[in-house]
Amino acid sequence: MIKVTIDGRDIEVKEETTILNAARELGIKIPTLCYSEFLEPYAVCRICLCEVVRGKRSRLVTACNYPLRDASVSILTNSARVRNLRKLNLELLLAQAPAAKIVQDLAAEYGVTKTRFPIKNPDEKCILCGLCVQVCENLVGAGAIGFSSRGSKREVSTPWGVEPETCILCGACAHFCPTGHIVMTEEADERILHSELTLGPNAAISIPFRQAIPNVPRIDVEHCIHFKTGGCELCSKVCPKDCIDYQMKDEIEDIDVGAIVVATGFQDFDPTPLKQYGYGKYANVLSSIEFEQMNNAASPTGGAIVLENGEEPRSVAILHCIGSRDENNHKYCSRVCCMYALKFAHLIKEKTTAEVYQLYIDMRAFGKGYEEFYHRLLEEGVNVIRGKGAEIAPIGGKFGEEGLLVRCEDTLISKFREIPVDMVVLCTALEARDDSADLARKLNISKGADGWFIEAHPKLAPVSTTTDGVFLAGVCQGPKDIPDAVAQGTAAAGQAMKLMTVGELFLDAAYAAITDEICSGCRICNGLCPYNAISFLEDKKVSEVNAAMCKACGTCAAACPSGAITARHFTDDQIYAQIEAIFA
Repeated sequence: MIKVTIDGRDIEVKEETTILNAARELGIKIPTLCYSEFLEPYAVCRICLCEVVRGKRSRLVTACNYPLRDASVSILTNSARVRNLRKLNLELLLAQAPAAKIVQDLAAEYGVTKTRFPIKNPDEKCILCGLCVQVCENLVGAGAIGFSSRGSKREVSTPWGVEPETCILCGACAHFCPTGHIVMTEEADERILHSELTLGPNAAISIPFRQAIPNVPRIDVEHCIHFKTGGCELCSKVCPKDCIDYQMKDEIEDIDVGAIVVATGFQDFDPTPLKQYGYGKYANVLSSIEFEQMNNAASPTGGAIVLENGEEPRSVAILHCIGSRDENNHKYCSRVCCMYALKFAHLIKEKTTAEVYQLYIDMRAFGKGYEEFYHRLLEEGVNVIRGKGAEIAPIGGKFGEEGLLVRCEDTLISKFREIPVDMVVLCTALEARDDSADLARKLNISKGADGWFIEAHPKLAPVSTTTDGVFLAGVCQGPKDIPDAVAQGTAAAGQAMKLMTVGELFLDAAYAAITDEICSGCRICNGLCPYNAISFLEDKKVSEVNAAMCKACGTCAAACPSGAITARHFTDDQIYAQIEAIFA
């Protein structure tokens, strides 16, 4: 540590600390344009000039890269000599980049209103500081940006339009550019893309979603600069706890558990195959999840309801039962669509002045306070039409303007209607996940024809399954709203805790048993058992039944060629005795 004096104030800093960083610790502002704490400083803009006084001698140095090694020096950051040279450098920068606002503001702060040097391009913003070149080469590792020519002809050269594959579109150059000369823009100046809306941040390192457990950031290797080029690593440099490990690999762990709660949820029905609704074809036809994401305060729109061109819609149609109650897709009711459609209508009325049309088959407001909410929406002026939307088409020249035309039948007035709107929201069905069959096979649980997992009994065991220790919670068992999913999750957790804390288990008296003397060791039963309750003993060359896992289905007993397997309480003698008792 050494003790130095800056503008008459003493400070103790580590040796080799730059004047700029030492001054910042004292709260002294030294202007600079070309400095970044993540890059090696090389003082291009020279606005950070300071005066170093040693005895009766003084000299000018750049504060961003001058290391403090001598305690006998005194630093002056705002002397007359320093200010005069800064003014000169600002005049040179104004001549180089007259359109850069940050240069204009700094010049005005020092009283420089115009430059005495010739201006080459009045629209130029680049000060040739080289930060973008240094970032792309040394930090990112892409090497897509460089300098060309020398002297007064020097300029920044980019691969855009020549070798675009060298640029990885990371945006680091735009982030570090001090004057805003480099910017990231959308193609065709599109203000919002509904299909690209997300509920959370889309940075390479972020928390997946707000309620994530564990609630810690994770690195997306597909978007992280380090995993593309081997460079960057800024997150590890700023992490105070050294938590970043780029060498960490995905691992598969085997964990012994006493119970399993299946809460895999659902997936949204994809309305793309329903060509009559134009999803994916017309920009302002949205799915329910896209509309929900747009309304989120953390969305790119800040929660505002806007069209693809960024304008507020004048009218919105909300179509119920897209994929639900449909003989060609899902015959069941998705249960939650009616109420979230009403919520959407309320949000539209609250945030915009748009007219709202609800097109429904039957309004199923079944929960506590739901019917009251429905009547509240009617009082807010929402138009409800009893009739499923049949088709969505572009208006074209029919009404002399752009938009969408919703065709439907209003069954309450027995008329065919065409409704012009700016935006359409499709309330899509809740459907079982595509991988539900694979999970059902792994856990030995049943799955219905519609894809949902089947409970042991719909009334007496609504969260249990045919496999002991495996319980169901939430929408994986069937469509349900949040209160029901929470209730079922609580019940499943209670059943799991009961199973693990009871101390002893009561087994069903009916199970299969194998007579060793008769078993030939053919192993047919091992492959047929749906509960994996039968194992083969290599030392005895016979199969053995685990009574705790056996469900007495009888598959093994029926298939055993030697008759070595007996279904307890269902032997031939017992069955014959029951038959004789019936006819006695």
